[in-house]
Amino acid sequence: MKKLLIIKTGTTFPIISEKYGDFEDFIIKQIDLSKEDAIVCPVYNDDILPDLKEVSGVIITGSHSMVTDQDSWIKILEEYLREIAENNIPVLGICYGHQLICQAFGGTVGYHPKGKEVGTVNIQLTEEGKKDPLLSVLPENFLGHVTHSQTVLKLPKGAKTLALNDFENHHGFVIYEKIWGVQFHPEFNLGIIKSYILEQEDTLIREGHSMDTLYNSLKDHDYGKILLKRFINLI
Repeated sequence: MKKLLIIKTGTTFPIISEKYGDFEDFIIKQIDLSKEDAIVCPVYNDDILPDLKEVSGVIITGSHSMVTDQDSWIKILEEYLREIAENNIPVLGICYGHQLICQAFGGTVGYHPKGKEVGTVNIQLTEEGKKDPLLSVLPENFLGHVTHSQTVLKLPKGAKTLALNDFENHHGFVIYEKIWGVQFHPEFNLGIIKSYILEQEDTLIREGHSMDTLYNSLKDHDYGKILLKRFINLI
C-alpha cells in the first residue's frame, strides 16, 4: 500500500517539540492520520529518500534553515522533486518546502525585502486560487499562521500564483497542476504559532516588531486543517 511521504527538512525548537511534537507530528495531527500510513524521511540527516513506487503523495515540511544555505542534501532533494514531477505525484511544500519547490524548478528565493512576517495574517486567493483543486477549498479571504524571513522572489516558469497578501506576493502557487507551495503554515495551531513568537521574542524586538501587535494578531482557525485534509483527499 502506498503511503504519504513527509520529507522532514529540519526540527522545531525543543520546548515546542516537548509539548506538540516535531514538524511531522504537526502535520499528522492536523489530518488525523495514523503514523503507520506515513513515511517520515529526515532528509537533512542525509536519510535515503524512498522509491517513488511506495509514495501516494508528498508533504515537505518547514525548517529553521534557509533554502539559500545550499546544504549538501538540497541538490539531492531538488533532483528528487523533478523526478516526482515526471511521475505525476502530488506534492505540498510548506514554508521552507514551498521555497525549495520554487528553487528546484527554476524560480528565485531570497530574504524578503520587508523583513520577517510573523503571526496570524489575512491572505486572499487569486482568481487562479479560486479555481485551484487544492486552495479553492478555502474562502476567498482566510487566515494563516506565518513565521518566515525568506520568500519566493520569482516564481518558476509556468507557475501560477494562488494566494497573496499585502506583505507576501506568493503565499501559494502551483506548478505542473499537482505541485503546490504555501508560504503560510497549515500545520500550525494557535499554541504552536504563539510558542514560535515567544521563542523568537528577543530577535523580533531587535528587528523592531511590536510584541503586543504580534500577540494580538493571533487567532485560532481551522483553515490549515481544511487545506491539509483536502490535500489528503486529492491523493
